[in-house]
Amino acid sequence: MGEAHPRAGIHRARRSGSATMVLLVAFALVLAFAGLMLVGRNNSGTYILGLLAVLATVGVVALFAVAAGLVRLRASDADSPLTRAVVDSAFEGIVVTDAAGRVLYANAAYLQLTNALDARDVRPIERVFIGDPDVSEAIYRLLKAARDGRRQQEEVRIAGAAGEPARWLRMRVRPLGIGKRDADTTVWTIADVTRDREKQENVFQELQHAIDYLDHAPAGFFSVNAQGEIVYLNATLAAWLDHDLAQVGSGGLSLADVVTGEGASLLTTLSGLPGEVKTEIVDLEMKTRGGRSVPVRLFHRVAYGADGEPGTSRTLVLNRAQDVATDPQSAAEVRFMRFFNNTPMAIATVDPSGRIARSNGLFARLFHGLLKESGAGDAGSILAVVSERERAALEAAIGKAARGQGDIEPVEATLSGTSERSATFYVTPIEDSEDTAEAAIVYALETTERRKLENQIRQQQKIDQVGQLAGGMAHDFNNILSAIMMATDFLLSAHKPTDRSFQDIMQIKQNANRAAALVRQLLAFSRRQTLRPQVLDLGDVLEDLSMLLRRLIGEKVKLDVVHGRDLWPVKADMSQFEQVIVNLAVNARDAMPDGGKLTLRTANLTAAEAARLGYAGMPPADYVAIEVTDTGTGMPPEVMAKIFEPFFSTKEVGKGTGLGLSTVYGIIKQTGGFIYPESEPGKGTTFRIFLPRHIPAEEPVVAPAIAAAPAEPPKAGASDLTGSGTILLVEDEEGLRGLNARGLSSRGYKVLEAANGADAIEVMQHEGGGIDLVVSDVVMPEMDGPAMLKELRKTKPDLKIIFVSGYAEEAFQKNIPEGQYDFLPKPFTLKQLVEQVKQTMAT
Repeated sequence: MGEAHPRAGIHRARRSGSATMVLLVAFALVLAFAGLMLVGRNNSGTYILGLLAVLATVGVVALFAVAAGLVRLRASDADSPLTRAVVDSAFEGIVVTDAAGRVLYANAAYLQLTNALDARDVRPIERVFIGDPDVSEAIYRLLKAARDGRRQQEEVRIAGAAGEPARWLRMRVRPLGIGKRDADTTVWTIADVTRDREKQENVFQELQHAIDYLDHAPAGFFSVNAQGEIVYLNATLAAWLDHDLAQVGSGGLSLADVVTGEGASLLTTLSGLPGEVKTEIVDLEMKTRGGRSVPVRLFHRVAYGADGEPGTSRTLVLNRAQDVATDPQSAAEVRFMRFFNNTPMAIATVDPSGRIARSNGLFARLFHGLLKESGAGDAGSILAVVSERERAALEAAIGKAARGQGDIEPVEATLSGTSERSATFYVTPIEDSEDTAEAAIVYALETTERRKLENQIRQQQKIDQVGQLAGGMAHDFNNILSAIMMATDFLLSAHKPTDRSFQDIMQIKQNANRAAALVRQLLAFSRRQTLRPQVLDLGDVLEDLSMLLRRLIGEKVKLDVVHGRDLWPVKADMSQFEQVIVNLAVNARDAMPDGGKLTLRTANLTAAEAARLGYAGMPPADYVAIEVTDTGTGMPPEVMAKIFEPFFSTKEVGKGTGLGLSTVYGIIKQTGGFIYPESEPGKGTTFRIFLPRHIPAEEPVVAPAIAAAPAEPPKAGASDLTGSGTILLVEDEEGLRGLNARGLSSRGYKVLEAANGADAIEVMQHEGGGIDLVVSDVVMPEMDGPAMLKELRKTKPDLKIIFVSGYAEEAFQKNIPEGQYDFLPKPFTLKQLVEQVKQTMAT
């Protein structure tokens, strides 16, 4: 390798052919010619054909080898003068090495950058910088990339010689070939980027100076994105608000953290046209980390993208605290600003057409979504926030205010959109205003929750009124049914089963029993039925009930019972609770004619969890929750509003009484619990029942199997219902009184009759102490049963009494004086009456 010219590169050529291969081919041709001379002219034809066949085979194999890439034909070594000149005169140092790391080519710039004296002093890059520890890691990464057939770039700092500054070099490696196997030649480039680095550092220093100027400017500055997250806060504003700059940009600080009340809504609800840049001047209060307010004026600049979405803001903040102390006008402006932004009413000023001029933060938060959803023609108009059918009323109120008229009636309106929101709008004129952009002030008070509560109270009152009516009717029906059932008992005892009229009497009795069941449902709805509460484990109750439920719902519906762990006990009438679950299960079955899934789920609910649920009318307390969910057809809202009303049914005529859910409602309410339905058409229905947790003192939890067993009268009276003694029968219904007296007399008792409490006292005074038992109605004219009992026990404290009534025992229990008494609900049969009399007389 000769001496390199200072402007030319060095080049070490590789031979493109092989002398040995040429000699072998020549030797083979000589041998073929000699063979042709030896075989003679007679056999030369066959020899020549064989030789041609061998050459043809070699040619075909060579062609396939070239096509498959097994054999490559090297290009000529003749270099293009233009390409050679470009590479030799490049500003970047270029060096080409082979797989063994030997230098095949290096241009003049490479020699200069590596301080090579001449062509003999050229070394590959890894040997040039092998002694520099700061560069060795970068060199290693470049070499590894070259071996893997990848391109790689690194920038390294080279320490300068004594008295010389350091340099920055950019090194690149690019293997020649495709993939790791073909990368037998590597091109390295090296460039001095010290000046570029210096420029970058200068720009960075200037940027740091600009940030420093902005940070310590006499005004605050912040930047907030569309989500309300502060992405930048200067040091001045951070000092005013006593916030740590480290929180900014990491999601640790939001606009709501630095702005009081609803002020943040004024900034996050701004809207603009696509591509528009808008600057708003906003007066509000910011707050320090300790909660102290700072009055400020904001110059809030936002650029909107092509889709109309706001970008990150540029917001200048001026502190008005000093102005308040020195300038009375500024102090008045700040006081008004505090009132305007912190009032619990949404306020906006509008022009005569209803277009909003300005608003407070609460107005922006409540109505921004509705304004955004409105069309382009309604954008910015307060009329867009109300439904179309009520816009005319609000528009007329604004028109009156624009004309200076006062005493404008409030406008009750449903808000636009799909949600059922409502608000009341109060419109007042702006007196002596020369600004046509502000003609009226609109105060808005959202009434959604109030209306919802009013509807719930109205519905509750409606149900209570119907319940009172149903309870009164049930009492009267019970008296009638008691007489019918007592009369049928007499008729059945007087006829043999073979008599023609016996089956007719039985039919009357069965229908009377059906009527009595309906009356019990009415009493359940009116919460006037008699309950026998006991401490229950609902998990055991549902487990025992599940077999019956599976038979009721049929094979098409799958029953899934999910028990909560360690359920608290509740106090309820077990038979009535079972009735609740059965009614809900039957309704769910009817809602799934093609089959589905019924899920019963129980769980404990703490007071905190109950408060988070936010059900109207349910106070925070510990409850046991029972959830009944089906996958049926669901119910629309108009049906949901009536499901607990008695006699309301969506079933066909003759397939339901309409008392199933009203009975459920009454039982749950009388037990002290709550029930809330949720349903959506096509998505099924869920009933959530909440029963108060019972904290037992000494009373044990009743096992379901024991609770299910009916109370039996003493064995002594199980077969013999006759007896003796004097009974005072008090009943205001003459027909019923006569039937009851007849039945008791037929069983051996002496019966004295009285039409009301006053008559009973006279009979008691006449008979003296000879009366053994009093059987009395509760509700009677002149003197009711409890008042009568007080008087009777003045003369005979140990007097035994049985109260009979069509109302629930709880309805009058608080009015009964202390002492033993028994209760028999109407309607009852003769056997039930006699059994109760026998049992009470025996105690």
